[in-house]
Amino acid sequence: MSDKVFPDGFQWGTATAAYQIEGAAGEGGRGPSIWDRFSHTPGMTENGDTGDIACDHFHRWEQDLELMAELGVSAYRFSISWSRVFPTGRGQVNHEGLAFYDRLVDKLLDLDITPFPTLYHWDLPQALEDEGGWTARSTAEAFADYADLVVGELGDRVSRWMTLNEPWCSAILGYMAGYHAPGRRGIDSGLAAAHHLLLGHGMAVARVREHGIKVGIVVNQDWKVPASSHPIDLAATLVADQKMSGWFVDPVMGRGYPVEAMADYGWDMAPVRDGDMELIAQPIDHFGLNYYTREVVRASDLSEAERLDALIHGPEFTDMGWEVQPEGLTVLLRRLAEDYGQKEIYITENGVAYPDLVDGNGYVDDRDRISFLERHLTAAHDAIRAGVPLRGYFLWSFMDNFEWAFGYSKRFGIVRVDYPTQRRIPKASFDWYRRVIAANTLG
Repeated sequence: MSDKVFPDGFQWGTATAAYQIEGAAGEGGRGPSIWDRFSHTPGMTENGDTGDIACDHFHRWEQDLELMAELGVSAYRFSISWSRVFPTGRGQVNHEGLAFYDRLVDKLLDLDITPFPTLYHWDLPQALEDEGGWTARSTAEAFADYADLVVGELGDRVSRWMTLNEPWCSAILGYMAGYHAPGRRGIDSGLAAAHHLLLGHGMAVARVREHGIKVGIVVNQDWKVPASSHPIDLAATLVADQKMSGWFVDPVMGRGYPVEAMADYGWDMAPVRDGDMELIAQPIDHFGLNYYTREVVRASDLSEAERLDALIHGPEFTDMGWEVQPEGLTVLLRRLAEDYGQKEIYITENGVAYPDLVDGNGYVDDRDRISFLERHLTAAHDAIRAGVPLRGYFLWSFMDNFEWAFGYSKRFGIVRVDYPTQRRIPKASFDWYRRVIAANTLG
């Protein structure tokens, strides 16, 4: 594998999200978010876990950043808590909350780590949800104001921003299926939320550009493959791909909402106003891809006996129940570059949860995770060799954290967090990734 050298200047990073690590839910002037309400609702998270304390990063951030410096990353992707800056989503600014991110950015720069912030990683202020949340157009407008304020505060030191993280999860899991905060269910609410998330992205892009700063978006994609070559499976796969990928990439790229998915939903586009699609489609400077798994799509109205040339499922699955398929990362990166013409792409999340085995000292020899990461970085390198303009890789996640509805039951980190003591213990994968970064190669 000695030929797997990455380009000069390739950004090696790691990633976290505010609600998953910060804790201090009621400190520093922070207002409640939809994840505070959702996680405190009985039955919504595993074991009733909440992000009240999480990794206590709000108090331990200097220690965490110094550990990142030891890892050797050149960039750190984190998110800003909207309700820590605007406790009610708009209006009065919480300067204590802003000061936390000021200090964070300054420390990163002192450590020669490039800040790569995301403005929205699912933690909508609860006060805005009480007014309709992402089903309301006013939330998109409030998001643009929030983006303008934060970029105005930090933009003199932070040159690259992401607007949204995984709007599919926010809209579909949060407003259509009810698995994530705020726990609402319904096709109409999910599609209205999706549109207003994208509209908020477009409005925020316009405001960020006024500061002369680069901006993009982060979208999660699964590699959708048909269960067989039967036309019904092929058609179902196209719709499934459009509902997850195309629904959130096509409008940003100026192609509008994908027609087959619209027909399948039976959507009347009621939330869409004149000029919305043009606003959503403003040019972006970079694109973030979050990739974890493949999905084999099986049409519900086709029996196994009717399938042609049936595909074989992969034999390996993660602790999340997700199939391990590194090849899909290459496929999706090439599609972004070749079909959509993206000129600057980052893998903004890629990582894995496995049931870590802990020795008597709290150490985890996570060779399964190392194997996963090595195979996916090989797939990323294959994409680069094919001409994909891949500029960086952000490993998910720097440390174990609150894994949304799964609570603390799933561990993605290359640093183990012993939650009762908040002790940080680098895993074997931490040392492996440090060597990869230092050598800029998988050799």
